[in-house]
Amino acid sequence: MRTFSKSKLLALRQCPKKFWLEVHRPDLLEYSTETDARLQIGRQAGEIARRIYDRDGNGVLIDVQAAGFDHAFERTTELLRTCQTVFEAGFSAGGALTFIDILLPEQKGNELAWHMIEVKSSTSVKDYHYDDLAVQAFAVKAAGIPLASISLAHIDSSWTFPGNADYRGLLKENNLTAEIMGRTEEVEEWILQAKNLAAQPTEPAVATGNQCFSPFECSFYDYCSRNEPKPEYPVAWLPRFSSAKAEKLAAQGIDDLRNVPDEWLNRKQLRVKTHTLTGAVFFDAAGAASDLAAHPLPACFLDFETIQFAVPVWKGTRPYQQIPFQFSMHRLDASGRLAHAEFLDLSGNDPSESFAQSLIAACGEDGPVFVYNVGFETARIRELAERFPSLDQPLLAINDRIVDLLPVARERYYHPNQQGSWSIKKVLPAVVPELRYDTLDGVQDGGMAMNAFLEGIHPDTAPERKTQIKQQLLSYCKLDTYAMVRLWRVFSGRTDLKV
Repeated sequence: MRTFSKSKLLALRQCPKKFWLEVHRPDLLEYSTETDARLQIGRQAGEIARRIYDRDGNGVLIDVQAAGFDHAFERTTELLRTCQTVFEAGFSAGGALTFIDILLPEQKGNELAWHMIEVKSSTSVKDYHYDDLAVQAFAVKAAGIPLASISLAHIDSSWTFPGNADYRGLLKENNLTAEIMGRTEEVEEWILQAKNLAAQPTEPAVATGNQCFSPFECSFYDYCSRNEPKPEYPVAWLPRFSSAKAEKLAAQGIDDLRNVPDEWLNRKQLRVKTHTLTGAVFFDAAGAASDLAAHPLPACFLDFETIQFAVPVWKGTRPYQQIPFQFSMHRLDASGRLAHAEFLDLSGNDPSESFAQSLIAACGEDGPVFVYNVGFETARIRELAERFPSLDQPLLAINDRIVDLLPVARERYYHPNQQGSWSIKKVLPAVVPELRYDTLDGVQDGGMAMNAFLEGIHPDTAPERKTQIKQQLLSYCKLDTYAMVRLWRVFSGRTDLKV
Protein backbone atom coordinates (compact mmCIF):
# COMPACT_ATOMS: atom_id res chain seq x y z
CA MET A 1 0.00 0.00 0.00
CA ARG A 2 1.36 3.41 -0.93
CA THR A 3 1.77 5.72 2.03
CA PHE A 4 1.70 9.51 2.12
CA SER A 5 3.46 11.65 4.67
CA LYS A 6 1.52 14.06 6.81
CA SER A 7 3.05 16.99 4.94
CA LYS A 8 1.85 15.56 1.61
CA LEU A 9 -1.69 15.10 2.92
CA LEU A 10 -1.71 18.62 4.31
CA ALA A 11 -0.47 19.87 0.94
CA LEU A 12 -3.48 18.14 -0.62
CA ARG A 13 -5.74 19.92 1.84
CA GLN A 14 -4.30 23.24 0.72
CA CYS A 15 -4.32 22.56 -3.03
CA PRO A 16 -4.43 19.38 -5.16
CA LYS A 17 -1.93 20.87 -7.59
CA LYS A 18 0.51 21.54 -4.76
CA PHE A 19 0.20 17.89 -3.71
CA TRP A 20 0.76 16.59 -7.24
CA LEU A 21 3.81 18.79 -7.72
CA GLU A 22 5.30 17.70 -4.40
CA VAL A 23 4.92 14.07 -5.49
CA HIS A 24 6.06 14.38 -9.11
CA ARG A 25 8.05 17.63 -9.39
CA PRO A 26 9.82 18.32 -6.08
CA ASP A 27 12.62 19.88 -8.13
CA LEU A 28 10.36 22.91 -8.62
CA LEU A 29 10.15 23.70 -4.91
CA GLU A 30 11.39 27.17 -4.02
CA TYR A 31 11.58 27.59 -0.27
CA SER A 32 11.50 31.17 0.99
CA THR A 33 13.58 32.50 3.86
CA GLU A 34 10.31 32.78 5.81
CA THR A 35 9.68 29.05 5.32
CA ASP A 36 13.19 28.18 6.46
CA ALA A 37 12.82 30.44 9.51
CA ARG A 38 9.46 28.86 10.42
CA LEU A 39 10.94 25.37 10.22
CA GLN A 40 13.90 26.40 12.37
CA ILE A 41 11.60 27.90 15.00
CA GLY A 42 9.54 24.70 14.97
CA ARG A 43 12.64 22.60 15.59
CA GLN A 44 13.67 24.87 18.45
CA ALA A 45 10.22 24.64 20.05
CA GLY A 46 10.41 20.85 19.76
CA GLU A 47 13.77 20.75 21.54
CA ILE A 48 12.44 22.84 24.43
CA ALA A 49 9.31 20.67 24.61
CA ARG A 50 11.48 17.61 25.17
CA ARG A 51 13.08 19.32 28.16
CA ILE A 52 9.70 20.31 29.57
CA TYR A 53 8.05 16.91 29.19
CA ASP A 54 11.09 14.87 30.19
CA ARG A 55 12.42 16.52 33.32
CA ASP A 56 13.86 13.26 34.65
CA GLY A 57 15.67 12.50 31.42
CA ASN A 58 14.07 9.08 30.99
CA GLY A 59 12.42 9.76 27.65
CA VAL A 60 13.74 8.39 24.37
CA LEU A 61 14.23 10.42 21.19
CA ILE A 62 14.01 8.57 17.88
CA ASP A 63 16.33 10.25 15.40
CA VAL A 64 15.01 9.32 11.97
CA GLN A 65 17.73 11.34 10.23
CA ALA A 66 20.42 9.19 11.79
CA ALA A 67 18.60 5.86 11.94
CA GLY A 68 16.52 5.86 8.76
CA PHE A 69 12.79 5.23 8.38
CA ASP A 70 12.75 1.45 8.81
CA HIS A 71 14.78 1.50 12.01
CA ALA A 72 12.68 4.42 13.35
CA PHE A 73 9.47 2.43 12.86
CA GLU A 74 11.01 -0.68 14.48
CA ARG A 75 12.32 1.33 17.42
CA THR A 76 8.91 2.93 17.88
CA THR A 77 7.27 -0.48 18.09
CA GLU A 78 9.79 -1.58 20.72
CA LEU A 79 9.43 1.50 22.87
CA LEU A 80 5.63 1.48 22.86
CA ARG A 81 5.76 -1.81 24.73
CA THR A 82 7.33 0.09 27.65
CA CYS A 83 6.18 2.95 29.86
CA GLN A 84 8.77 5.42 28.61
CA THR A 85 8.02 8.81 27.11
CA VAL A 86 8.80 8.70 23.39
CA PHE A 87 9.77 11.67 21.23
CA GLU A 88 9.41 11.59 17.43
CA ALA A 89 7.77 8.15 17.38
CA GLY A 90 7.31 7.05 13.75
CA PHE A 91 4.23 5.43 12.22
CA SER A 92 3.46 4.19 8.73
CA ALA A 93 -0.01 2.67 8.72
CA GLY A 94 -3.29 2.90 6.84
CA GLY A 95 -1.65 4.81 4.01
CA ALA A 96 -0.31 7.64 6.23
CA LEU A 97 3.21 8.28 7.47
CA THR A 98 3.95 10.60 10.37
CA PHE A 99 6.17 11.28 13.36
CA ILE A 100 4.67 12.30 16.69
CA ASP A 101 6.36 15.00 18.74
CA ILE A 102 5.52 13.49 22.10
CA LEU A 103 3.86 10.28 23.31
CA LEU A 104 3.29 10.06 27.07
CA PRO A 105 2.31 6.70 28.58
CA GLU A 106 -0.98 6.53 30.47
CA GLN A 107 -2.43 3.61 32.36
CA LYS A 108 -6.09 2.94 31.50
CA GLY A 109 -7.17 0.21 33.84
CA ASN A 110 -4.86 -2.71 33.20
CA GLU A 111 -3.87 -1.50 29.73
CA LEU A 112 -1.24 0.92 28.52
CA ALA A 113 -2.50 3.83 26.42
CA TRP A 114 -0.86 7.00 25.15
CA HIS A 115 -1.31 10.74 25.38
CA MET A 116 -0.29 12.30 22.05
CA ILE A 117 1.04 15.87 22.03
CA GLU A 118 1.86 17.87 18.93
CA VAL A 119 4.07 20.94 19.55
CA LYS A 120 3.61 24.10 17.49
CA SER A 121 5.57 27.34 17.53
CA SER A 122 2.42 29.43 17.01
CA THR A 123 0.84 31.33 19.90
CA SER A 124 -2.63 29.79 19.49
CA VAL A 125 -4.46 26.83 17.97
CA LYS A 126 -4.94 27.45 14.24
CA ASP A 127 -7.63 25.97 11.99
CA TYR A 128 -5.11 23.92 9.99
CA HIS A 129 -3.77 22.33 13.16
CA TYR A 130 -6.91 20.19 13.39
CA ASP A 131 -6.14 18.52 10.05
CA ASP A 132 -2.54 18.08 11.16
CA LEU A 133 -3.53 16.24 14.33
CA ALA A 134 -6.23 14.26 12.52
CA VAL A 135 -3.60 12.70 10.22
CA GLN A 136 -1.32 11.92 13.13
CA ALA A 137 -4.05 10.34 15.22
CA PHE A 138 -5.21 8.30 12.22
CA ALA A 139 -1.74 6.83 11.64
CA VAL A 140 -1.25 6.00 15.33
CA LYS A 141 -4.63 4.28 15.61
CA ALA A 142 -4.13 2.48 12.28
CA ALA A 143 -0.92 1.04 13.76
CA GLY A 144 -2.98 -0.45 16.58
CA ILE A 145 -1.75 1.91 19.28
CA PRO A 146 -4.45 2.96 21.79
CA LEU A 147 -4.73 6.73 22.19
CA ALA A 148 -6.09 7.97 25.49
CA SER A 149 -5.99 11.66 24.59
CA ILE A 150 -4.72 14.17 22.03
CA SER A 151 -3.32 17.63 22.74
CA LEU A 152 -1.70 20.50 20.93
CA ALA A 153 0.90 22.51 22.82
CA HIS A 154 1.64 26.01 21.53
CA ILE A 155 3.77 28.86 22.80
CA ASP A 156 2.23 31.09 25.46
CA SER A 157 3.22 34.60 24.41
CA SER A 158 2.24 36.03 27.83
CA TRP A 159 4.83 33.91 29.68
CA THR A 160 8.00 35.60 30.91
CA PHE A 161 11.31 33.75 30.86
CA PRO A 162 12.72 33.55 34.43
CA GLY A 163 16.21 32.64 33.23
CA ASN A 164 18.48 29.73 34.15
CA ALA A 165 17.16 27.66 31.22
CA ASP A 166 13.85 27.20 33.06
CA TYR A 167 11.23 26.92 30.30
CA ARG A 168 8.39 25.56 32.39
CA GLY A 169 5.33 27.54 31.35
CA LEU A 170 6.53 28.29 27.82
CA LEU A 171 4.00 25.88 26.30
CA LYS A 172 0.25 25.97 26.74
CA GLU A 173 -1.40 22.59 26.23
CA ASN A 174 -4.87 22.31 24.64
CA ASN A 175 -6.82 19.07 24.87
CA LEU A 176 -8.33 18.42 21.43
CA THR A 177 -9.34 14.80 21.94
CA ALA A 178 -13.02 15.37 21.24
CA GLU A 179 -12.32 17.34 18.05
CA ILE A 180 -9.80 14.84 16.61
CA MET A 181 -10.83 11.33 17.60
CA GLY A 182 -13.84 11.09 15.28
CA ARG A 183 -12.12 12.12 12.04
CA THR A 184 -10.92 8.71 10.85
CA GLU A 185 -13.25 8.57 7.84
CA GLU A 186 -12.16 12.05 6.73
CA VAL A 187 -8.52 11.09 6.72
CA GLU A 188 -9.30 7.86 4.86
CA GLU A 189 -10.97 9.99 2.18
CA TRP A 190 -7.91 12.25 1.96
CA ILE A 191 -5.67 9.23 1.50
CA LEU A 192 -7.93 7.88 -1.25
CA GLN A 193 -7.86 11.27 -2.99
CA ALA A 194 -4.07 11.31 -2.67
CA LYS A 195 -3.74 7.86 -4.27
CA ASN A 196 -5.96 8.79 -7.19
CA LEU A 197 -4.29 12.14 -7.73
CA ALA A 198 -0.76 10.75 -7.46
CA ALA A 199 -1.63 8.22 -10.18
CA GLN A 200 -2.53 10.96 -12.64
CA PRO A 201 0.19 11.46 -15.28
CA THR A 202 -0.34 15.21 -15.57
CA GLU A 203 -0.76 17.97 -13.01
CA PRO A 204 -4.33 19.06 -12.26
CA ALA A 205 -5.49 22.35 -13.75
CA VAL A 206 -5.83 24.70 -10.79
CA ALA A 207 -5.63 28.47 -11.17
CA THR A 208 -3.73 30.51 -8.62
CA GLY A 209 -5.85 32.05 -5.91
CA ASN A 210 -6.24 32.50 -2.16
CA GLN A 211 -5.18 28.89 -1.57
CA CYS A 212 -1.67 29.84 -2.73
CA PHE A 213 -1.15 31.83 0.46
CA SER A 214 -3.25 30.05 3.09
CA PRO A 215 -2.36 28.67 5.53
CA PHE A 216 1.16 29.26 4.13
CA GLU A 217 2.58 30.69 0.94
CA CYS A 218 3.00 27.84 -1.52
CA SER A 219 6.56 27.09 -2.62
CA PHE A 220 5.29 26.40 -6.16
CA TYR A 221 3.65 29.80 -6.62
CA ASP A 222 6.22 31.16 -9.07
CA TYR A 223 5.90 28.02 -11.17
CA CYS A 224 2.10 28.00 -11.16
CA SER A 225 1.82 31.71 -11.97
CA ARG A 226 4.57 31.82 -14.61
CA ASN A 227 2.20 31.92 -17.61
CA GLU A 228 -0.60 33.91 -16.05
CA PRO A 229 -1.01 37.41 -17.46
CA LYS A 230 0.25 40.05 -15.06
CA PRO A 231 -1.80 43.25 -14.81
CA GLU A 232 0.12 46.43 -15.51
CA TYR A 233 -1.53 48.13 -12.54
CA PRO A 234 -2.58 45.42 -10.04
CA VAL A 235 -5.66 45.87 -7.89
CA ALA A 236 -3.41 44.86 -4.98
CA TRP A 237 -1.87 48.34 -5.13
CA LEU A 238 -5.06 49.81 -3.67
CA PRO A 239 -4.35 50.52 0.02
CA ARG A 240 -6.64 48.77 2.51
CA PHE A 241 -8.89 47.49 -0.25
CA SER A 242 -11.19 44.89 1.26
CA SER A 243 -10.66 41.25 0.32
CA ALA A 244 -14.41 40.93 -0.31
CA LYS A 245 -14.29 43.65 -2.96
CA ALA A 246 -11.13 42.16 -4.47
CA GLU A 247 -12.85 38.77 -4.74
CA LYS A 248 -15.88 40.34 -6.43
CA LEU A 249 -13.62 42.04 -8.95
CA ALA A 250 -11.69 38.81 -9.57
CA ALA A 251 -14.97 37.00 -10.20
CA GLN A 252 -15.65 39.58 -12.93
CA GLY A 253 -12.18 39.10 -14.39
CA ILE A 254 -10.97 42.50 -13.16
CA ASP A 255 -7.40 42.58 -11.88
CA ASP A 256 -6.20 45.98 -13.19
CA LEU A 257 -6.77 49.40 -11.62
CA ARG A 258 -7.98 50.78 -14.92
CA ASN A 259 -11.11 48.67 -14.70
CA VAL A 260 -11.97 49.23 -11.05
CA PRO A 261 -15.10 51.42 -10.73
CA ASP A 262 -14.35 54.73 -9.02
CA GLU A 263 -17.44 54.40 -6.85
CA TRP A 264 -15.88 51.33 -5.21
CA LEU A 265 -12.98 53.43 -3.90
CA ASN A 266 -12.52 55.73 -0.95
CA ARG A 267 -10.68 59.03 -1.26
CA LYS A 268 -7.21 57.59 -0.63
CA GLN A 269 -7.74 54.64 -2.99
CA LEU A 270 -9.05 56.93 -5.71
CA ARG A 271 -5.97 59.11 -5.33
CA VAL A 272 -3.74 56.07 -5.77
CA LYS A 273 -5.67 54.95 -8.85
CA THR A 274 -5.72 58.41 -10.45
CA HIS A 275 -2.06 59.28 -9.91
CA THR A 276 -0.84 55.79 -10.74
CA LEU A 277 -2.64 55.82 -14.08
CA THR A 278 -1.72 59.41 -14.97
CA GLY A 279 1.87 59.15 -13.74
CA ALA A 280 1.48 62.46 -11.92
CA VAL A 281 2.85 63.09 -8.44
CA PHE A 282 0.42 64.28 -5.77
CA PHE A 283 1.95 66.65 -3.23
CA ASP A 284 -0.01 68.93 -0.94
CA ALA A 285 3.03 70.97 0.03
CA ALA A 286 1.08 73.60 1.96
CA GLY A 287 -0.79 70.97 3.93
CA ALA A 288 2.39 69.07 4.78
CA ALA A 289 4.16 72.25 5.93
CA SER A 290 1.15 73.16 8.06
CA ASP A 291 1.10 69.69 9.66
CA LEU A 292 4.74 70.03 10.69
CA ALA A 293 4.71 73.71 11.68
CA ALA A 294 3.56 72.80 15.17
CA HIS A 295 6.79 70.87 15.75
CA PRO A 296 9.72 73.29 15.32
CA LEU A 297 13.42 72.61 15.61
CA PRO A 298 15.44 71.32 17.39
CA ALA A 299 14.22 67.83 16.52
CA CYS A 300 15.35 64.23 16.73
CA PHE A 301 14.74 61.57 14.06
CA LEU A 302 14.65 58.09 15.55
CA ASP A 303 14.54 54.47 14.32
CA PHE A 304 14.87 51.10 16.08
CA GLU A 305 15.94 47.65 14.95
CA THR A 306 14.63 44.70 16.95
CA ILE A 307 14.92 40.95 17.29
CA GLN A 308 12.36 38.42 18.49
CA PHE A 309 12.75 34.87 19.70
CA ALA A 310 10.00 32.26 19.79
CA VAL A 311 11.93 30.73 22.69
CA PRO A 312 13.29 33.60 24.80
CA VAL A 313 17.01 33.66 25.49
CA TRP A 314 17.18 36.63 27.89
CA LYS A 315 15.69 36.75 31.38
CA GLY A 316 12.61 38.93 31.72
CA THR A 317 11.57 38.68 28.06
CA ARG A 318 8.54 37.00 26.48
CA PRO A 319 8.16 34.76 23.42
CA TYR A 320 8.08 36.78 20.21
CA GLN A 321 8.66 40.01 22.13
CA GLN A 322 10.35 42.65 20.00
CA ILE A 323 13.66 43.38 21.74
CA PRO A 324 15.45 46.51 20.50
CA PHE A 325 19.16 45.99 19.90
CA GLN A 326 19.98 49.06 17.80
CA PHE A 327 18.92 52.63 17.25
CA SER A 328 19.97 55.50 15.02
CA MET A 329 19.16 59.09 15.89
CA HIS A 330 19.82 62.20 13.83
CA ARG A 331 19.42 65.50 15.68
CA LEU A 332 18.76 68.71 13.78
CA ASP A 333 19.28 71.87 15.85
CA ALA A 334 17.54 75.21 15.40
CA SER A 335 20.28 76.50 13.09
CA GLY A 336 20.10 73.45 10.83
CA ARG A 337 23.21 71.65 12.04
CA LEU A 338 22.89 67.87 11.87
CA ALA A 339 24.42 65.46 14.39
CA HIS A 340 24.16 61.70 14.69
CA ALA A 341 24.07 59.22 17.58
CA GLU A 342 23.73 55.46 17.45
CA PHE A 343 23.64 52.30 19.55
CA LEU A 344 24.33 48.69 18.60
CA ASP A 345 25.03 45.72 20.88
CA LEU A 346 26.45 42.56 19.31
CA SER A 347 27.74 41.08 22.56
CA GLY A 348 25.03 38.43 22.71
CA ASN A 349 23.85 39.70 26.09
CA ASP A 350 20.44 41.30 26.61
CA PRO A 351 20.90 44.78 25.08
CA SER A 352 17.71 46.24 26.57
CA GLU A 353 18.93 48.23 29.58
CA SER A 354 21.99 49.66 27.83
CA PHE A 355 19.77 50.50 24.87
CA ALA A 356 17.34 52.37 27.14
CA GLN A 357 20.10 54.34 28.89
CA SER A 358 21.75 55.30 25.59
CA LEU A 359 18.41 56.30 24.10
CA ILE A 360 17.65 58.65 27.00
CA ALA A 361 21.06 60.28 26.67
CA ALA A 362 20.77 60.66 22.90
CA CYS A 363 17.26 62.16 22.83
CA GLY A 364 17.87 64.85 25.41
CA GLU A 365 14.89 66.62 26.90
CA ASP A 366 13.61 69.07 24.29
CA GLY A 367 12.09 69.10 20.84
CA PRO A 368 9.96 66.67 18.87
CA VAL A 369 11.17 63.12 18.21
CA PHE A 370 10.13 62.13 14.70
CA VAL A 371 9.54 58.49 13.80
CA TYR A 372 8.00 56.76 10.81
CA ASN A 373 5.02 54.67 11.98
CA VAL A 374 4.57 55.75 15.57
CA GLY A 375 3.18 52.53 17.00
CA PHE A 376 6.41 50.56 16.72
CA GLU A 377 8.87 52.77 18.59
CA THR A 378 6.38 53.92 21.23
CA ALA A 379 5.43 50.32 22.04
CA ARG A 380 9.07 49.34 22.46
CA ILE A 381 9.72 52.34 24.71
CA ARG A 382 6.71 51.46 26.89
CA GLU A 383 7.99 47.89 27.22
CA LEU A 384 11.43 49.15 28.25
CA ALA A 385 9.82 51.44 30.83
CA GLU A 386 7.92 48.46 32.27
CA ARG A 387 11.05 46.31 32.45
CA PHE A 388 13.25 49.02 33.99
CA PRO A 389 11.15 51.08 36.42
CA SER A 390 14.10 53.28 37.39
CA LEU A 391 14.15 54.56 33.79
CA ASP A 392 10.41 54.81 33.22
CA GLN A 393 10.04 58.58 33.62
CA PRO A 394 12.69 59.66 31.09
CA LEU A 395 11.62 56.88 28.69
CA LEU A 396 7.95 57.81 28.80
CA ALA A 397 8.94 61.47 28.45
CA ILE A 398 10.45 60.56 25.07
CA ASN A 399 7.14 58.97 24.07
CA ASP A 400 5.35 62.20 24.93
CA ARG A 401 7.52 64.01 22.37
CA ILE A 402 7.14 61.55 19.50
CA VAL A 403 5.62 62.77 16.23
CA ASP A 404 4.76 60.43 13.36
CA LEU A 405 5.81 61.36 9.82
CA LEU A 406 3.82 58.52 8.26
CA PRO A 407 0.37 60.21 8.45
CA VAL A 408 1.85 63.29 6.80
CA ALA A 409 3.19 61.18 3.96
CA ARG A 410 -0.09 59.28 3.56
CA GLU A 411 -2.24 62.37 3.53
CA ARG A 412 -0.03 64.80 1.63
CA TYR A 413 2.15 62.83 -0.81
CA TYR A 414 1.86 60.08 -3.38
CA HIS A 415 4.20 59.09 -6.20
CA PRO A 416 3.16 56.46 -8.79
CA ASN A 417 6.32 54.48 -8.02
CA GLN A 418 5.02 53.84 -4.50
CA GLN A 419 2.59 51.24 -5.91
CA GLY A 420 0.04 51.95 -3.20
CA SER A 421 2.52 51.70 -0.31
CA TRP A 422 3.73 54.39 2.07
CA SER A 423 6.53 52.35 3.61
CA ILE A 424 9.66 54.43 3.93
CA LYS A 425 11.36 52.02 1.51
CA LYS A 426 8.87 53.16 -1.15
CA VAL A 427 8.51 56.82 -0.23
CA LEU A 428 12.20 57.68 0.14
CA PRO A 429 13.34 56.92 -3.44
CA ALA A 430 10.26 58.76 -4.71
CA VAL A 431 10.83 61.94 -2.68
CA VAL A 432 14.64 61.81 -2.57
CA PRO A 433 15.74 59.76 -5.61
CA GLU A 434 19.45 59.94 -4.76
CA LEU A 435 18.89 57.96 -1.56
CA ARG A 436 18.21 54.25 -2.02
CA TYR A 437 18.22 51.19 0.20
CA ASP A 438 19.14 48.81 -2.61
CA THR A 439 22.64 50.32 -2.81
CA LEU A 440 23.44 49.33 0.78
CA ASP A 441 25.89 46.49 1.36
CA GLY A 442 24.53 43.39 3.08
CA VAL A 443 21.55 44.80 5.02
CA GLN A 444 18.75 46.49 3.12
CA ASP A 445 15.60 45.84 5.16
CA GLY A 446 14.41 44.88 8.63
CA GLY A 447 14.38 41.14 7.95
CA MET A 448 17.98 41.26 6.77
CA ALA A 449 18.86 43.30 9.87
CA MET A 450 17.44 40.60 12.16
CA ASN A 451 19.33 37.86 10.33
CA ALA A 452 22.54 39.89 10.45
CA PHE A 453 22.11 40.46 14.19
CA LEU A 454 21.65 36.74 14.83
CA GLU A 455 24.80 36.00 12.87
CA GLY A 456 26.64 38.80 14.64
CA ILE A 457 25.93 37.47 18.14
CA HIS A 458 26.60 33.83 17.28
CA PRO A 459 29.69 32.60 19.14
CA ASP A 460 31.06 30.93 15.99
CA THR A 461 31.04 34.13 13.93
CA ALA A 462 34.59 35.17 13.04
CA PRO A 463 35.76 38.58 14.39
CA GLU A 464 36.27 40.01 10.89
CA ARG A 465 32.79 38.96 9.85
CA LYS A 466 31.34 40.44 13.03
CA THR A 467 33.04 43.75 12.22
CA GLN A 468 31.55 43.65 8.73
CA ILE A 469 28.07 42.92 10.10
CA LYS A 470 28.38 45.78 12.59
CA GLN A 471 29.19 48.25 9.82
CA GLN A 472 26.35 46.99 7.63
CA LEU A 473 23.81 47.32 10.45
CA LEU A 474 25.01 50.80 11.39
CA SER A 475 24.83 51.97 7.77
CA TYR A 476 21.33 50.59 7.29
CA CYS A 477 19.84 52.08 10.45
CA LYS A 478 21.61 55.41 9.84
CA LEU A 479 19.97 55.65 6.41
CA ASP A 480 16.56 55.09 8.01
CA THR A 481 16.87 58.18 10.18
CA TYR A 482 18.65 60.29 7.57
CA ALA A 483 15.81 59.39 5.24
CA MET A 484 13.39 60.87 7.76
CA VAL A 485 15.46 64.05 7.93
CA ARG A 486 15.27 64.43 4.16
CA LEU A 487 11.54 63.63 4.07
CA TRP A 488 10.93 66.16 6.85
CA ARG A 489 12.92 68.77 4.90
CA VAL A 490 10.71 68.31 1.82
CA PHE A 491 7.42 68.03 3.70
CA SER A 492 8.13 71.01 5.97
CA GLY A 493 9.27 73.17 3.04
CA ARG A 494 12.63 73.85 4.70
CA THR A 495 14.64 73.76 1.48
CA ASP A 496 16.86 76.44 3.02
CA LEU A 497 18.49 73.78 5.22
CA LYS A 498 21.48 72.02 3.68
CA VAL A 499 21.07 68.55 5.18
